[in-house]
Formats: sequence, structure tokens, C-alpha cells
Amino acid sequence: MINPMRLPIARVACAALLGMMLWSMEAYAAPAAGPAQNDGSLAAGQILVQRNCGMCHATGRDGMSPNAQAPVFRELHQRYKVDDLAEALAEGILTGHPGMPEFRFEPNEINSIIRYLKNIQTNQAARLRWRSQNSAAQVAMFP
Repeated sequence: MINPMRLPIARVACAALLGMMLWSMEAYAAPAAGPAQNDGSLAAGQILVQRNCGMCHATGRDGMSPNAQAPVFRELHQRYKVDDLAEALAEGILTGHPGMPEFRFEPNEINSIIRYLKNIQTNQAARLRWRSQNSAAQVAMFP
């Protein structure tokens, strides 16, 4: 038999759970990227990473990940060769921290994401190499 005193708590918990599910579905089901997000640029990569990954990961040069089990992106080079992540981004990242959704990206999105990830790595030598390979305007956008 249902305890009538617990019924309001159950309704609140159920409503909260439903709200979180709807929020997460909306957050993970990002709208199709527009032209500004598909141009292979660092800015497009930053937008894609923040929109798709920022709920769990620290996606910039500082800060902690909202999910303690999710690695900060600026240190990915300590775990992986950043260029090698392109294949996983194309085929779908199926592993990662617990609760991580599957993501698949288009080739132009992958180029943007990889360029952005390379740019934020804490490895100073890699960042200097990136700067030497890109235009002054691009370097100025992402110091």
C-alpha cells in the first residue's frame, strides 16, 4: 500500500527527474551547426566543444570539469595524441567517463574541433608549433 505521506515527495522526485531528462536531451541534441560552425575554424571548434562537451568537461585553458570524472580538455595530450582523436570523433566516441553520451561529427566539424583542442593544450611546445603553422589573425583570436 502507498503511504500517502510519501506521495508528494514521489511526485516532486518524478517531476525533477523528468525535468533533468528533458534538459539533458535538449542539451545533447544540439541543433545542426550553421555555416559559422562548419567552417573548420578555431571559433567553430570552440563552439562545438563547448556546446557538446562543456556540460561535463572543462573545455578551455583553465577551470575544472563540472563532472569530476571527466578529464579537462587542455590536458588531453597527456592521454592521447590529439590528432588521433579525429577517428573517434568521426566514428562515434563510445567510451569515456561514465554516463558519457555518444557523439559523431562531420569531417569539417572534426577539423574545427581538433584545431581547437590543439590550441588549448597545456603543452607549450605543441602550442608554439601550432602558432607557427597558422596566420597571425588566427593566433590573435586564440592567444
